[in-house]
Amino acid sequence: MLSKAQLAQRIKQVAYLEGDFTLRSGRKSKYYLDKYLFETQPDILESLGALMAGCRSADVVRIAGAELGGVALAAATALAAKLPFFIVRNQKKDYGTSKLIEGALAAGENVLLVEDIATTGGQVLEAAKVITAAGARVDRIVAVIDRQEGARENIEAAGFIFESILTRHDLGI
Repeated sequence: MLSKAQLAQRIKQVAYLEGDFTLRSGRKSKYYLDKYLFETQPDILESLGALMAGCRSADVVRIAGAELGGVALAAATALAAKLPFFIVRNQKKDYGTSKLIEGALAAGENVLLVEDIATTGGQVLEAAKVITAAGARVDRIVAVIDRQEGARENIEAAGFIFESILTRHDLGI
């Protein structure tokens, strides 16, 4: 497993891009961290799964990730924690079961919600609302990288505990 310093170095090496980018939040940025470039690297994904699993409380019974970037992270975390996971869709599909939650989740369960990159926290907060609307409890939200652009403040203002494995400063950005 990679140390946090090695992990930061590897993520920056494979996923850091410079240029003019528009983020999901609508904000403009001179840099971009391409989550798919780091989430598809086995050494990085394995280390992230172990670190994220280590953030959970003892009463967590499921791991959750929002589509699409949170799916690989949720799977890796679930494997490391030896717990089941589920996926929170961005929107209901218009065929099949038409569910927002793919996988099992029961009311009253305690869930660790994992996120790739947190800028404002918008997407992960939407996922947290879906989980709580299903009657479950979000133990905490753990992001791989906190860009330090308001996510922590927004997530904590919504009443959730927020942690990140790395920050943009850890990556030297």
